[in-house]
Amino acid sequence: MNRLATEKQNNNRNGEPGILGATWPGSGFSPPPLPCDPSFPVVRTLAGSLPHTPPGSSSMASEARGGLGAPPLQSARSLPGPAPCLKHFPLDLRTSMDGKCKEIAEELFSRSLAESELRSAPYEFPEESPIEQLEERRQRLERQISQDVKLEPDILLRAKQDFLKTDSESDFQLFKEQSEGQGDRGLRDRDVVLEREFQRVTISGEEKCGVPFTDLLDAAKSVVRALFIREKYMALSLQSFCPTTRRYLQQLAEKPLETRTYEQGPDTPVSADAPVHPPALEQHPYEYCEPSTMPGDLGLGLRMVQGVVHVYTRRETDDHCSEMELPYPDLQEFVADVNVLMALIINGPIKSFCYRRLQYLSSKFQMHVLLNEMKELAAQKKVPHRDFYNIRKVDTHIHASSCMNQKHLLRFIKRAMKRHLEEIVHVEQGREQTLREVFESMNLTAYDLSVDTLDMHADRNTFHRFDKFNAKYNPIGESVLREIFIKTDNRVSGKYFAHIIKEVMSDLEESKYQNAELRLSIYGRSRDEWDKLACWAVKHKVHSPNVRWLVQVPRLFDVYRTKGQLANFQEMLENIFLPLFEATVHPASHPELHLFLEHVDGFDSVDDESKPENHVFNLESPLPEAWVEEDNPPYAYYLYYTFANMAMLNHLRRQRGFHTFVLRPHCGEAGPIHHLVSAFMLAENISHGLLLRKAPVLQYLYYLAQIGIAMSPLSNNSLFLSYHRNPLPEYLSRGLMVSLSTDDPLQFHFTKEADGELQIVPQYPSGPLPLDSASPPLAHEHPCLLVECSKLSQRQGLGRAGALRGGPTQA
Repeated sequence: MNRLATEKQNNNRNGEPGILGATWPGSGFSPPPLPCDPSFPVVRTLAGSLPHTPPGSSSMASEARGGLGAPPLQSARSLPGPAPCLKHFPLDLRTSMDGKCKEIAEELFSRSLAESELRSAPYEFPEESPIEQLEERRQRLERQISQDVKLEPDILLRAKQDFLKTDSESDFQLFKEQSEGQGDRGLRDRDVVLEREFQRVTISGEEKCGVPFTDLLDAAKSVVRALFIREKYMALSLQSFCPTTRRYLQQLAEKPLETRTYEQGPDTPVSADAPVHPPALEQHPYEYCEPSTMPGDLGLGLRMVQGVVHVYTRRETDDHCSEMELPYPDLQEFVADVNVLMALIINGPIKSFCYRRLQYLSSKFQMHVLLNEMKELAAQKKVPHRDFYNIRKVDTHIHASSCMNQKHLLRFIKRAMKRHLEEIVHVEQGREQTLREVFESMNLTAYDLSVDTLDMHADRNTFHRFDKFNAKYNPIGESVLREIFIKTDNRVSGKYFAHIIKEVMSDLEESKYQNAELRLSIYGRSRDEWDKLACWAVKHKVHSPNVRWLVQVPRLFDVYRTKGQLANFQEMLENIFLPLFEATVHPASHPELHLFLEHVDGFDSVDDESKPENHVFNLESPLPEAWVEEDNPPYAYYLYYTFANMAMLNHLRRQRGFHTFVLRPHCGEAGPIHHLVSAFMLAENISHGLLLRKAPVLQYLYYLAQIGIAMSPLSNNSLFLSYHRNPLPEYLSRGLMVSLSTDDPLQFHFTKEADGELQIVPQYPSGPLPLDSASPPLAHEHPCLLVECSKLSQRQGLGRAGALRGGPTQA
């Protein structure tokens, strides 16, 4: 049994949230879902101390729309159209900060304008133990484990019998009732498997957080209020919200929460003898791109108003046609919610409460390691057909333009020079150039090329130098070669890039157990970018059952505006989202795009977060149609308008039965801490999240909401944070939903097994405990839940129970 399942069992039975993960296939263990029972301080305190507010009372009305104890904001800058679907707080959540949130948030924002990065909070992690001691301990434990496995082949059976004898009948019955009441339809039909091979720690008593009761009550209200805010935005955009967290938020209300705006589809039963790997496709999904076979035209009109696409019942969007009632977030409410969270993360008592809770989780995990380390290692060695090489690995943060390693790219370039030397590949000042002429202009031959010549690997010179890191995408420092070999829109229609991507896909399919979610770029400079990208994928048949797509939008409006390529920010939004709405309303008008979107999971927002922001996003900020200055909009501005358009698009696509999207931005790698506040509200998952180590309140909220964090320690080591200071082990021990990702194998890795390098490298510089050999199954069960793969392939990899427990709500 891996560390995830064991820690989660300990957490669950102690009344503490654990890591929301999946069943390790083949292990025989099925850990229960994340609970948050009444013994948990936030739930217990609110359930026993908050006054119950009758439905429909005046206090409830005054606390609607994210503002507590104050009337809703009134501004002429709110978005037009139908009223958004709002989620009223189901109970009284007044705190001592009410009425001060706006002032506190404005002070924080003004401070962030003067500082490129907020100062680190005094909550640093202890230094690692000396390498020699760790290595000695690792070897000693390995010898002991080998002896235990030889001498006690039935160790698990004995342990199970011993624990079943000592566990009381009342404890057994309580656990059984909790398991049966989880609410998952798929699990109700199954017998509850009660595995008790491992020792558990129980902490009794009323107070478990070590803070005064008044501070505890205030902190509990604030934390619950923040979770309600996130649940509201996730429901509004049809993104997933941790089902266990929602279930225990429900217990705090007198009446049921409002019904979600979407319903989870029926589950298809999976037979016990279903194959481990998904069946082969009968035909290529891009084989038939015939418009006549696609869904019909709805005849709806589209128009962007104040940065958000609105859908009308007629193609002619005049004053006489009506607007469809598709929900989207209200600008006033969003700003008010941001102010609430900004005030919450710097509140002293709340910071103390969250910090102590995080320290408690870390300590409890260390206690678990001391009690169960040996048994877990023995259990791992007993699992049939499961080792480091054949566990399922899903890389949820990897850029397509750098998904290959240096040697792979070098061989591909040499092969192209050998086979296609006379092919026209570039146009320079109106003059066409062949591949031979391009390399002759650089005084290079195939013999001269080497990995060192390519110079695409990040080194110490890229640390805190994002500009130098971006330059590493250019082979031999020449942007021409980047355009030829790793771009989709060039003179050869992206042929070379498609071929090398297909080679990477072939390696993934050959390995059987590796999957990836590649990121392609849409810049928003022209309206036909989506069609060109889709034509590239369909024409070259760039598809694999082991790969899904995520579309990243670089935050480069200031660059395009300076060059005169865009008139205002709304034009950029129109170029990004209007083609998607058109392909949804009338698929035959964009046949390639319609097929391509069925394999796209969502959107990403990328760029250097450490760049200073000269504006604060509030009600006084210019609307997108009025943003004509050459300064870049702030991070929250990009994220809000991306989210608002995605929410409208998801509801429209949901009505048509099409695939919906999620938001998974780069966030928290550098820059101000309020980036993580925006992502907490709007994003289903994030990438990096390093700055959570400086904000205990946000870290605790990310833990409670089980927000996925794809972390890249090797990438961070070359850019922003040294490897030994990376907080991934601490996040993992505290129960945050983290996964390992490669980010850019071309810049940070050396072999085609980049995902494996992430697991192997920690074995040497830090000398981890033997228990950390469980990290491959541990770190890769979460990505199986993060990646938006199909229902079929998800069940093939995780089993029915794993697919039902906290997986994506929409495939």
